[in-house]
Amino acid sequence: MNNSAQHTPQTASSEDQLALSRLAAGGDKQAREAVNALAHPLIDYHTSRFCKRFCNENQYLYRCTLKPPMGAQRNDVAWCEWGNASYGWMLNDLCQEKRLLKYQANNGARLFDYFYQIANSLPFYERWKDWRFARKVHVPTYIQALSPDAAKIFYAMRNGENSEFMAQKTGRSLMEVETLMQQIIILLTDRKRLHLLDPPKSVSMSQINDEADSGVAELEFAIDEETPEQQQDKAQVKRYMQQAWSKLLPAEQFVLEALIIEEQDAQDVLSALRQMQIRLKPGVAAEQTNRQQLYYFRRKTLQKLALLMNE
Repeated sequence: MNNSAQHTPQTASSEDQLALSRLAAGGDKQAREAVNALAHPLIDYHTSRFCKRFCNENQYLYRCTLKPPMGAQRNDVAWCEWGNASYGWMLNDLCQEKRLLKYQANNGARLFDYFYQIANSLPFYERWKDWRFARKVHVPTYIQALSPDAAKIFYAMRNGENSEFMAQKTGRSLMEVETLMQQIIILLTDRKRLHLLDPPKSVSMSQINDEADSGVAELEFAIDEETPEQQQDKAQVKRYMQQAWSKLLPAEQFVLEALIIEEQDAQDVLSALRQMQIRLKPGVAAEQTNRQQLYYFRRKTLQKLALLMNE
């Protein structure tokens, strides 16, 4: 393998990066460090992105380890562990031996491109949420503080279980369980979080058949009474959207998701593009991309998506 594959993996050929990935999978220390460094910008970005999305009250209870940190930084509270833990989880998910051995450098794809596709995919996001919350719903700390069994009662209420079954499962009296249920409802209502007891219905913007598919985001739809014709029309629109979205380039999907779906600030999106060395225009380095070019790229991508929807 060329020395350039070890020292500058970002610019090395796909053949050298393939060799690098095999060395790293085999436990070579230098290759492992090079692969980790290659994945760092993606992991750093997504750690901050996911943590901020689900930080909730943690920013008021702990000191944040993100850069820049969330919330006011107080020196009299403990450090929040979720940022560093998330970084470690993502590093393991992307750079584990099994993952590296799947990389084939097909069509000249770089190892970074391979990591990029995985990190921006819905399965990666869902795996992180499963790890982060042990399931996909977080029990607020003010609910957990009510009782050692409050989390169990919270999940049971979401699942529609009756109070008698909750009493049997927790070993508490029916009166205790119903009191806890009432306290949970009152707290959630006061904080305008009652919707947490009603898990939303979600559909993906693209069909996920493999964990390395293109990055997508979830859209939540309110469930109302619909006629069969309305349901059929919605299903058809969904199919058109899935097909059109899957034909967009990864950079196009990223920009639409960041600017429109997640409503991120343009400067944050530009910083992410620069950090991940993603070019929006051939011949223009990521560091030279400005807001005007970003908005132009967004407009052209929306036009492209509309044309794909009408095909």
